[in-house]
Amino acid sequence: MAGFLDNFRWPECECVDWSERRNTVASVVAGILFFTGWWIMIDAAVVYPKPEQLNHAFHTCGVFSTLAFFMVSLINAVSNAQVRGDSYESGCLGRTGARVWLFIGFMLMFGSLIASMWILFGAYVTQNIDVYPGLAVFFQNALIFFRVPAL
Repeated sequence: MAGFLDNFRWPECECVDWSERRNTVASVVAGILFFTGWWIMIDAAVVYPKPEQLNHAFHTCGVFSTLAFFMVSLINAVSNAQVRGDSYESGCLGRTGARVWLFIGFMLMFGSLIASMWILFGAYVTQNIDVYPGLAVFFQNALIFFRVPAL
């Protein structure tokens, strides 16, 4: 996933050299998506402070999604060669440990996204009540989930 934008070609512009700024642009986009997800959830928590409107347990999805974000970001701190096993043989578990860590991070992120969909439909859409808190939970997790490929 760290090489998601490796083959992306920026439009040719003679005034700016984008080839050297791919990582910078990807980091800025990822940060904006992460910030926007949490901003939406904080807004919903402020607008709907009562547990009948927005159950406080629904914040768990965002917490686990953020935890998974940090787990995947730690893997992005090392090169792809270490995850593929080309250069990383030492350490606690070697390349197997890096792969298991990445797998657990993505499973936490997928689980949080699926749980946020369940919260949206199970607690808000089918109950015919205001769906904004459910949408906030979903969009928080979706934006955190979709910011990972940017790295």
